[in-house]
Amino acid sequence: MRTLIPNQEGMSVAEVLIAVAIMGVGLVALCSAIPMAAYGMQEGKQLSTATFLGNQRMEQVRNAKWTAVDPVAGPAVDLLGVSASATVAPVGDGGVTTFPDEAALEAPYYTGYSRTVRITNCSVAPGCGGVLYPALRRVTVTTSYRPMTGVGVAPATSTKSAVLTMDISQR
Repeated sequence: MRTLIPNQEGMSVAEVLIAVAIMGVGLVALCSAIPMAAYGMQEGKQLSTATFLGNQRMEQVRNAKWTAVDPVAGPAVDLLGVSASATVAPVGDGGVTTFPDEAALEAPYYTGYSRTVRITNCSVAPGCGGVLYPALRRVTVTTSYRPMTGVGVAPATSTKSAVLTMDISQR
């Protein structure tokens, strides 16, 4: 014999409490994932911007005039320059710094970014990747920035960089 219990509609208090607990855990997980997603998007934006700024400077370096003595065109011209060391900006004809270090780039869009250009003479050992050739130079453009962290901007002593390298031949 079956006994019918009248009025079995709705949920019991225990069922409601279990449902609220499950939903609470889900919301906590969602709320903790949002800042991490924002951090990832910001990191991608900063790295893309640094790469863009490095490519922009690399184009300027690529277009600098560096020619050998030519009976038709005239004397040699070196507006590309060479860095004396890894910490010195390149110097070209007449002792002029060709691509000075930029500690701070154009505000307001590129505030917090800095750029350096280093040019290595490939005719001096160890050369450029083991290649010794007097009409070749290796250009390295480093764009640095202060990265975001999961809780805000990183300390001033912490930087990340996008490093671009290209070999340029004398024309």
